[in-house]
Amino acid sequence: ANSDEAVHILSVFISGVIGQAIANEPELPWGTGRYTPLLARLVDQLANHGFTRLTFCVGYLSHLIRAVFDTRSLTNVEITYVHEESARGTAGPLRLVEGLDSPFVLMNGDVLTTLDYRDFLRTHEESGNMLTVAATKRRIKIDYGVVYVHDGPEGGLEVVGWEEKPEIVSIVSMGIYALDPAALEYIPHDEYYDFPDLVSALVQAGERVGAYQFDGLWFDIGRHDDYQQAVNAWVANGHATTHEPRKAIRSKPRARRGAKTLTP
Repeated sequence: ANSDEAVHILSVFISGVIGQAIANEPELPWGTGRYTPLLARLVDQLANHGFTRLTFCVGYLSHLIRAVFDTRSLTNVEITYVHEESARGTAGPLRLVEGLDSPFVLMNGDVLTTLDYRDFLRTHEESGNMLTVAATKRRIKIDYGVVYVHDGPEGGLEVVGWEEKPEIVSIVSMGIYALDPAALEYIPHDEYYDFPDLVSALVQAGERVGAYQFDGLWFDIGRHDDYQQAVNAWVANGHATTHEPRKAIRSKPRARRGAKTLTP
């Protein structure tokens, strides 16, 4: 099937400590006089982008998640739950999910963004990557004067420069990923395994790992500062139902001697 058809049947796996997030996180206003839990808003976004099958990996406080969605009317969306008996990290629970036999999206349950999920998945399918990371630029403010030094002539340190409260601009993960099913073979069974471990394993094996740079709104609601910024941006600027165009970064194959090749 082409990507337009496939996007309607692909699974979306939402990971992270989403039970604890729902328990501790205030509901977000959406500019309509309604307050809605973040995860419910996320489900609405995914449904609007054509995703019909969602899987929640749940453990601690899973009853709170069910309580949210058991009382909501969902149209054209099927939610299934995978229960972790013990913590498996951010990638390990994928081994518990059935039916991941075509490209899918994996994401944390506490992100708020205007990302076009359909375009993100379509770009991944066209790129030839085994895994694609949604990424964005983030400015990190250093709240101190940074002192640059080198070894002095008498064995001490000599100051050679000073930068007052610099900003570091980095490309960071948005906590949203597109994967081919072949990537699951790199995840061990019945072990705690985080997503950075999976990325490292794929890179070391010479598999293609790409980045999809997004220049629109993105907030990590688990951070207090991001939560406040998200409320201001969504309500004041009316971003509740819009999304920004994408900017894709295609990775180049990393040729490694002896690396195996898996065809997506």
